Amino acid sequence: MKEIPVFLFLGFLDSGKTTFIQETFEDPRFDDADERTLLLVLEEGETEYDPSRFAVKSFAVETVPQEDLSLAVLTALAKKHRPDRVVVEYNGMRTLDAFFEAMPDGWLIAQVMTFFDATTFFAYNKNMRQLVYDKLQYADLAIFNRFKGEYSQEEFHKVVRAMTRRPNIVYEYLGGQAVYDETVDPLPFDINAPIIEIADRDYAFFYRDLTEDTEKYRGKIVRFKGLVAVDKKLKKGTIVVGRHIMTCCEADITYSGLVLLHASNLPLRTRDWVQVTARIDLEYHNVYRQVGPVLKASSVEYADPPEQEVATFF
Repeated sequence: MKEIPVFLFLGFLDSGKTTFIQETFEDPRFDDADERTLLLVLEEGETEYDPSRFAVKSFAVETVPQEDLSLAVLTALAKKHRPDRVVVEYNGMRTLDAFFEAMPDGWLIAQVMTFFDATTFFAYNKNMRQLVYDKLQYADLAIFNRFKGEYSQEEFHKVVRAMTRRPNIVYEYLGGQAVYDETVDPLPFDINAPIIEIADRDYAFFYRDLTEDTEKYRGKIVRFKGLVAVDKKLKKGTIVVGRHIMTCCEADITYSGLVLLHASNLPLRTRDWVQVTARIDLEYHNVYRQVGPVLKASSVEYADPPEQEVATFF
């Protein structure tokens, strides 16, 4: 089956998606005489496309109302136009799962770019944080338009990085200057300490860094507080210890735990809070169904719950 790369452009109304796509299609470097491009418009914004200015010669533009978005509709359009690549302008007020469920076989996400109006970003984040997270979690690039000199890049950076470390961040200032975010995010704990002490407030950062850059933790000793999960299917002396983590809002709270091997005689039960000191090894385990961090405890003790039981990035 032929694979069709899909380029997703995300953002709320008036965030600059249409303008960017228009300029991209006007760029001769985006033209390929051997490729037919389907521009799929899933949001009608205030700015309209002007195909007469496109440098791309072989293209089709289709507007699909959000209520009509379905696998059948996109499959029909794919058969009609037989595109070699698809560019999608997506409605910022809709979650991405609707598009993913409607993608025909062979369509593969190649790149995701998310646009925000810097002047309204914090208001959207305050009132519609889940939709902001939805548009950032898969993004390769986050672009803040209409950025002003008096704005703090650090404040925007903090919001994005609280949700994900995936995208590069670009600030496009009024006047057209584009500046890449070069802020370095130090970990809130010392990974080179003889025992890495994870404060209660830092478990989310620890878990994310461990799962994203596992190899650097091989052989490290760590101490943290976690919530026990027991499963009768696991061998004696094997439990899972972790925390519930909230990335953006209550709807996305997930228990994020790690396999722990221990020799403690404590009658550990699900939902017990414990303080764990353990060495991190990388091994295959059925809990992960792949190689992952397996903690080998030197100490497991009962502990009081943290002041904030759900761990967050903010």
